[in-house]
Amino acid sequence: RQIHLLENGGDVQRETRLYDSDRNETRAMRSKELSDDYRYFPDPDLLPVRITDELVDRIRTQLPELPRQKFERFIAEYEIAKPTAARLVQENAAAAYFESTVGCGAEPRLVANWMLGDIAAELNRSNSDFNEINFPPEQLATLIERIADKTISSKIAKDVFTKAYGSDQGVDAIIEAEGLFQISDTDELQSIVEDILTANPEQVAQIKDGKMKVLGYLVGQTMRQTQGKADPQQVNQILKDLLSL
Repeated sequence: RQIHLLENGGDVQRETRLYDSDRNETRAMRSKELSDDYRYFPDPDLLPVRITDELVDRIRTQLPELPRQKFERFIAEYEIAKPTAARLVQENAAAAYFESTVGCGAEPRLVANWMLGDIAAELNRSNSDFNEINFPPEQLATLIERIADKTISSKIAKDVFTKAYGSDQGVDAIIEAEGLFQISDTDELQSIVEDILTANPEQVAQIKDGKMKVLGYLVGQTMRQTQGKADPQQVNQILKDLLSL
């Protein structure tokens, strides 16, 4: 508005203007006086502030890592997706928890998945945040490791997390005490799968007719039979071998 006034030979008036939302325009409300009319006067006790390049450089070196810098570093250093990095840097405590867990040897993307999934859900239920999390980074790293080394299945891991969160017992202690070890013995799994196939002749026939989606149903039945302790990939392969797929 002021540019238009000046370019067309007008003057910018010293005034307070109101905004009319219906017309999407501003209108003059009252004129503004000069500083003398407001009785402004210099404060003799205020010293001049001189900002030198040295002062700016010193302050810059003392600043913590800003969210944008952390966001870009997380993407470059940990190779995580931008939306994931954006969520992790929203809270200093969350970013610190993430890096502490990764520092224990856990894979960054798996850490992020747990933090933004099961852990975030637990924090929401308790109306808390990462400043109050009751699951040490070391325990999350251990949980992820136990999935990776096939000590437990991903499904069992969720149960272990629920039991370990806020508990004095660690992940390994819970797995040991409750016998939650994943069934990895091929002969044992094959025997279980054979029983599942015998109990589901209709589904076996559908698979042989080319309806491969039914295979997932049989995997699910096996996982139920083993209470989630079987390795789904191993079960899937045994099923294919037995059905000659």
